[in-house]
Amino acid sequence: MTSTLAPQATRDLHADLAKVPAVTFGFWVIKILATTLGETAGDAVTMSMNLGYLAGTAIFAVLLAIGLAAQLRSGHFRPLLFWAVIVATTTVGTTLADLCDRSLGIGYLGGSTLLAALLAATLFAWHRSLGSVSIQRLDSRKAELFYWITILFSQTLGTALGDWVADPDTGWGFGYGGGALLFAAGLAVVAALYFRTRTSRAALFWAAFILTRPLGATVGDFLDKPVDHGGLALSRYAASSALIVAMLVLVFLLPQRAERLTTAAQD
Repeated sequence: MTSTLAPQATRDLHADLAKVPAVTFGFWVIKILATTLGETAGDAVTMSMNLGYLAGTAIFAVLLAIGLAAQLRSGHFRPLLFWAVIVATTTVGTTLADLCDRSLGIGYLGGSTLLAALLAATLFAWHRSLGSVSIQRLDSRKAELFYWITILFSQTLGTALGDWVADPDTGWGFGYGGGALLFAAGLAVVAALYFRTRTSRAALFWAAFILTRPLGATVGDFLDKPVDHGGLALSRYAASSALIVAMLVLVFLLPQRAERLTTAAQD
């Protein structure tokens, strides 16, 4: 009888929990590491391996599809699986943004505008369809799909913004260090709004999620770009390996609890 009831008991145990982690300080630390890894790993495949942006995007898109299928089929939050899919979205975001900005010739402004429009359209469609974009309302497959599409567009937009802000020739010219400081300041503003105002928690979450991507992108570029371009010229393979180890250590050491679902979540 015990073995018969165990699966039902497990389903009941996770019934009010989302398949994504609760938003804590540790969540944001791991997220920034993941976005930095996306930049270095994406550059390793497209530049160091010389496969190009189109092939790199195709490779990472396949890995993303495999990981996302597993995430959607999972019955509850699995930390390693979740963060693997996040990393896959950052690598796809890196190569896809570079493909749009450089290979398609539409530049940083064109790429950022296009990606911002896609992200805004996704959030609008999500809210119009389900009434909320809060991660506390990820209680259906449709909501999960909107969540992951939003993440993919936000990661891609973040890469384009990071490159646009840092590039000294066709961008704003902040450099990698200056770009990282700019986006860190943006995150500080979001944090202040969170703690000192009653601004929509869902809006602040997505604002922070978007800003962490260009922060990671500029840090990743600072690590692996040539010294004469403002970087440290570290090996992309070594930097990516170190970031993977750091992520794994934090995932195992920091508490990883699932976000609790609630119908009271508001945008």
